[in-house]
Amino acid sequence: MPHIVKSTILNAPTDAVWDVLRDFNGHDRWHPAVATSSIERAQSADKIGCVRRFKLKDGSELREQLLALSDLEQTFSYCLLDTPVPMFNYVAHVRLLPVTDGDRTFWHWESRFTTKPEDKDRITHMVAEDIYQAGFEAIRRHLKEAA
Repeated sequence: MPHIVKSTILNAPTDAVWDVLRDFNGHDRWHPAVATSSIERAQSADKIGCVRRFKLKDGSELREQLLALSDLEQTFSYCLLDTPVPMFNYVAHVRLLPVTDGDRTFWHWESRFTTKPEDKDRITHMVAEDIYQAGFEAIRRHLKEAA
């Protein structure tokens, strides 16, 4: 079972980063892989159990469900419901922590999932680099443009 752990430090206060990340329907405004995002059944994007539907820039679609959200701890968890990628039981956790030296943010993003042994290396690299690392870089750009 692959376990991916990635983290970074952003030159922005945690509240500013949280304002962007807590929007479970906001990835299309900052993540380079996401073309559109919508919440099914017109639910609120912060309602536990809500489902977001992504259309990716490559034309594929996927669905993810919000499992937990804490404004106090600046954390959320979600799982993958439908994806064209051969990965299963995907659950991810995001947590922000303040770095008081410079009013910066420590962003921790991790996930576990199962996949076929022959797909493990390719999919692990895709999640770690094309999703997580690309997300870190995109948030940096987004926050810089918003400032």
